[in-house]
Amino acid sequence: MGHATRCIPIITALIKANYIPIIASDGDALILLQKEFPHLKSYRLPSYNIRYTKSSKGLKLKLLLSVPNIVAAVKKERILVEKLIKSEQIEGVISDNRFGVYSKNIPSVYITHQLNVLSGITTYFTSKIHQRIIKNFDECWVPDLDGELNFSGKLGHSKKSSFNLKYLGVLSRFNYKNEEVKYDLLVLLSGPEPQRSLLENKLLVELESFKGKVLFVRGVLSNQCKNVNSNHLEVVNYLLSNELEKVINQSKFVISRSGYSTVMDLAVLGKKAFFIPTSGQYEQEYLAKQLKEKLIAPFVTQQNFKLEDLNELDRFSGFKRLKTSFNLDFFSLFNGK
Repeated sequence: MGHATRCIPIITALIKANYIPIIASDGDALILLQKEFPHLKSYRLPSYNIRYTKSSKGLKLKLLLSVPNIVAAVKKERILVEKLIKSEQIEGVISDNRFGVYSKNIPSVYITHQLNVLSGITTYFTSKIHQRIIKNFDECWVPDLDGELNFSGKLGHSKKSSFNLKYLGVLSRFNYKNEEVKYDLLVLLSGPEPQRSLLENKLLVELESFKGKVLFVRGVLSNQCKNVNSNHLEVVNYLLSNELEKVINQSKFVISRSGYSTVMDLAVLGKKAFFIPTSGQYEQEYLAKQLKEKLIAPFVTQQNFKLEDLNELDRFSGFKRLKTSFNLDFFSLFNGK
């Protein structure tokens, strides 16, 4: 979902630059983009079918066992992309971490904040594999700031790279607005199952005794909402960009995963946040530790979270408000300039 949400400002910029974007994705990411851009044509891509385990133990093995499914999906999407290029007369491709969405016949761009893919003792190998995939594209766009003042750290910055790198700056679909505080706490859930549900159940129990008004966004694209018998806690399945932007601006604090797109969103809105990284996801754990070391935001592991941990927020500064300013010159690649 994070990959889909950070594509929203790029799609918006394409429309502003008089291009006609065509959306292609799968699952909830596709549903979200279709809801955000109902007037745009869209296609369904093969799913990579990546699922997480209930605990961090065995996660690496499960991901390894999913490699054949990913390879098969990449082959299918390569065929589909070439068909779409011909049928839709496509002039360029922008892929956010879809390995097979590129063409040797037209300009192709890869978006990632992970030039280096952290995976513990296998980091060297996973990084090299990902970098080899990036070389299939004409350019690699990194949604981050170049230089020392950045958010992705060693994930999105490499001392040596053999591909055409461009840094987009902070990338978010949101804008800051001076809203009156309506919620003492906003919970933003996201990510793959079963970890999303595990965190949801834990937070609903912990927040029963929270003193203040809570808005709980489950991050599930479903019409069937969860019933919660509480006067201070409001639960919704999902919110579209304009609605979510409003409630984040109206919230004093935010609890969320430390996913990179979420970090970008909260940085643009200048919020104080408490992070709970997905168990076993090295990237989120790294980002959470980085932000804690910079005294921007505290974090705790999912299994150890207790309501009183939120008292840590008083010791942290929160994000300094930044602004997304996507440079339309990045699209010159598609004009043959």
